[in-house]
Amino acid sequence: MPAREPLRPLLTDGATRFGLDLADATAERLLDYIDLLVRWNRAYNLSAVRDPAAMVVRHLLDSLAIARWVDGAALADVGSGAGLPGIPLAILAPERPVLLIDANGKKARFLRAAARDLGLRNVRVAESRVEAVDGTFDCVTARAFATLAEMLDSGGHLLAPGGRWLAMKGRFPQDEIDAVPAGFRIDAVHALEVPGLGAERHLVVIQRNAQDPAPP
Repeated sequence: MPAREPLRPLLTDGATRFGLDLADATAERLLDYIDLLVRWNRAYNLSAVRDPAAMVVRHLLDSLAIARWVDGAALADVGSGAGLPGIPLAILAPERPVLLIDANGKKARFLRAAARDLGLRNVRVAESRVEAVDGTFDCVTARAFATLAEMLDSGGHLLAPGGRWLAMKGRFPQDEIDAVPAGFRIDAVHALEVPGLGAERHLVVIQRNAQDPAPP
């Protein structure tokens, strides 16, 4: 397993940049997640990132960068993959129920193992296409999942009226913003600065119009 000492300050100092003062136990659990990801990645190829320090930046800090916009009673993470950003956000707020959604069997097995090994009692895993998942959530996250229109066409039914969809993107996605389907509106677009990343990141905040019924 990777040595913790160089990783811990990278994580905690980066989180401080987002206004997050990580408790020691929270930081350790986040690094436990990196340990699991490193181990499983050897056989399951869950992430193209192999270096643990790069994982802290590209996975943990990239996920924590949106934490200030996550609110509501329940969160769904669509196309969760290796659990990003869902698992870091679940560790950060263990009182909030989080549903991790991914149709890929290998990834779903890792997500279930991670929730078990990390003691995340607030996490459930749905091994399913997002179109088949029931329920509504105050907040939905998606990272590198699809275009905004594709996300909302397949998963918009999960978003409660007045809820908040947090779409994590690289460059400013003007073409995708212009194509957001009816019934949804862009609430804000935030440029994110992830310490050590050296690449553009944007968070697109989308709301479903409160007066509109959920898509079928």
